[in-house]
Amino acid sequence: MLPKVATDDFERFLKENGERLVDGLTALFGPTVGSEAAADAMSYCWEHWDRVREMANPVGYLYVTARGRVRRARGRRFLLLDPVDSQSAPWVEPGLPAALERLSEKQRVVVMLIHCFQWSFKEVAEMMGVSKGTVQLHERRAMRRLRSDLGVEA
Repeated sequence: MLPKVATDDFERFLKENGERLVDGLTALFGPTVGSEAAADAMSYCWEHWDRVREMANPVGYLYVTARGRVRRARGRRFLLLDPVDSQSAPWVEPGLPAALERLSEKQRVVVMLIHCFQWSFKEVAEMMGVSKGTVQLHERRAMRRLRSDLGVEA
């Protein structure tokens, strides 16, 4: 069992960063697998807290670790986003889930985090372990492709 100070540090970390980790993994794997991956990542974090707490970017580390674990366990055999029923959700473009799945993984994560979860380019860059310019490039390319796939003019 970790000492009380370490437990308090972990709880503070979880409160400050848990939602970001869930968002990032949901953008990567969809809501079902993403939330499972986030729970597993937080469990891993607790088990290795003495090491994780000293890292410069623990959320980024947990994101990458969870991504690797899911890929080893599942490969690509899961549905990222459920199809949209235009009767029950007329405000959602029915072709959007399929168009998002056709993006590269990095492009999809960037678009989801920026446009769905309202993250800044800087926050996305930190999570993904890339530069802000790289995130901006992925976002521009992804939005261009989405507009093209969905027949939308900018």
